[in-house]
Amino acid sequence: MSRIGKKAVPVPAGVTAEIAGQAVNVKGPKGALSFVVHDLVAVDQSAEGIAVKPRDETKLARSLWGMSRTMIANLVTGVSKGFERKLEINGVGYKAALNGKVLTLSLGYSHDVLFPVPEGIVIQVLGAKSDQIIVSGIDKQQVGQVAAEIREWRGPEPYKGKGVKYAEEKIFRKEGKKK
Repeated sequence: MSRIGKKAVPVPAGVTAEIAGQAVNVKGPKGALSFVVHDLVAVDQSAEGIAVKPRDETKLARSLWGMSRTMIANLVTGVSKGFERKLEINGVGYKAALNGKVLTLSLGYSHDVLFPVPEGIVIQVLGAKSDQIIVSGIDKQQVGQVAAEIREWRGPEPYKGKGVKYAEEKIFRKEGKKK
């Protein structure tokens, strides 16, 4: 039994949720999102919020139950508060700059990396050395994907700790060669 799926998703003030068949549409102060729930999962709206239940007791229906509830909860959180991922750039000469809708990364290559900012995503460059990047938006999946693509250009390496890493990420450092 899913412990997450049993809880109803509360809908805060200022957020409206509509259920049309298997589609859940959520509108809030930051925007609107939608999610189509799988046919093996039933969605109902009540005074407590949006409730999700499996239609039968198959393994697939039970596995989709908790995931569907979490996806709907992410929609509600996204349109009310939004999501953000923080990235840090470590390394001599490594920095970031935002030029309009293009993020320019200097990551030790012979050229600068130009990363176009997708629609629905806001990127901020902070820090005295332009070494902090904040990726924010209303879609949790898109925010995580953009942050992962930026990190992919120069992931953190274990010997000197240089590269792009998540702010909460702990890099396991290795000792170099000895004579």
